[in-house]
Amino acid sequence: MKIGTIGAGTIARAVARHAARHGHEVVLSNSRGPETLGDVVAEIGPPATAGTRLEAARAEVVLLAVHWTQVPAAVADLPDWDGRIVIDATNQFTSLPPHPVIADLGDLTGSEYIASLLPGARVVKAFNTLYGSYIAADPRHEAGRQLLFLAGDDADARATVRELAEEFGFASIDLGPLREGGRLMQLGGPLSGLHALKQD
Repeated sequence: MKIGTIGAGTIARAVARHAARHGHEVVLSNSRGPETLGDVVAEIGPPATAGTRLEAARAEVVLLAVHWTQVPAAVADLPDWDGRIVIDATNQFTSLPPHPVIADLGDLTGSEYIASLLPGARVVKAFNTLYGSYIAADPRHEAGRQLLFLAGDDADARATVRELAEEFGFASIDLGPLREGGRLMQLGGPLSGLHALKQD
């Protein structure tokens, strides 16, 4: 599978490492251009490469992992998504700790807002409830596997992301649509920041 990342921070790099270890082609992108990602790509190793946002967005599965305030610029001017899967790993912080501010979206969940910016995409919320260090680490522990929650309005897209997460070693839990499941996962929800293990 070809996986692109829009953003190349802690979460994007962690997911890219898992994907590359399992033989998936990975294209990382950021706002500064592929020439700035040489060290990142070298550290991850093949089959990871650096590309533009457009090149990353053409992948079968695209991870969106940028700061909330950068989302509009990160997804601007990209062509119709034509049914491709976008994994939304964002959290709606307009400013980060120690003085965090959460964006007020009214009745919308964060991922419903993200989906409104991505016409034609099948958006799946995932990788946002865990700290980056937990995503980067081996999700398999003596006591069990790291839980990973996901939600999305397209059942097939959820199944694809769930299979990827299971391949990486996570114990994935499908929470259903973005409205119900996304609300549980977003900032202020009961699953945000929950780091738990599933005994196998």
